[in-house]
Amino acid sequence: MSSYNRPSVVAPVFHDADGQIIDYGNRWSGSPPEETYSVDTHPERFAPLHTVADALIAHLRATYDVRLTEGEGTAGDLLRPAPEFLRAVRIQPNDPACAALTFVFTAYPGIFLHAGLLHDFHYPVCGCDACDSNWTTEADLLEQQVLAVVTGHYREGIEDGPQPWVEYAFTYPDGANSGRSRAEEIPAERFEAAKPILCDLTEGWASWPQRSSGS
Repeated sequence: MSSYNRPSVVAPVFHDADGQIIDYGNRWSGSPPEETYSVDTHPERFAPLHTVADALIAHLRATYDVRLTEGEGTAGDLLRPAPEFLRAVRIQPNDPACAALTFVFTAYPGIFLHAGLLHDFHYPVCGCDACDSNWTTEADLLEQQVLAVVTGHYREGIEDGPQPWVEYAFTYPDGANSGRSRAEEIPAERFEAAKPILCDLTEGWASWPQRSSGS
C-alpha cells in the first residue's frame, strides 16, 4: 500500500501595516483584540488546502478500491450547502461497510468534507483574525481525519430518545476526537435513511479495501 505524503507547498506570506510578516497561529499570547473578531483579513492564506485535498484524493484513488464521482450534484452530499463551491469529488469505497468521503472545494478558499452519512467537517471552521488559524493546522486536521476514515477509525452513531443525538468519533494513533449534535439539526429524510444503517454498524465504519494490483 502506498503511503500518503503531503505535497510540497509554497506557503503564502502576508505582511501587516508595518511591513512585518504576520505569523498566523501565533499572533495572540492571550485573548485576541476585540476588533479582530468577525474580521477576515487574508482568507487566501488557506489556499494550500486545495492542493492538500487534491493530493489526498489522488492518493485514495490510487491506493483503494473506490469509485470517484465529480460534478455539481456531488456537492449535495453535504448536509448544508457550501457557499460558492468550486468543485466536488465523492470517493465511494466499493465495500458498503466503509464510509464514503466527499471533498467540496470552496472559493473562500477552504474545504468542506462530508464523511459517512451524517457529518460535515469544515477546514477552516472559522478564518477570522481572532481565531488566528493557519493553513498548516487545518491541513493537519484534514489529513488526520481523512486517514482515520480510510483506516476504519471513524464511527457515527445515534443516541436514541425523545430528542436524539447524532454522534461521531475519530480515533488517532495519538488520541481521539468526538462530537455530537441534535438530530433535529439534520435534514429529516437524511436522518431517517441513515438510522438503520448506523444501527448495524455497532463497531463503526470498516477500513477501506486496497486496490488490487491489476485494477
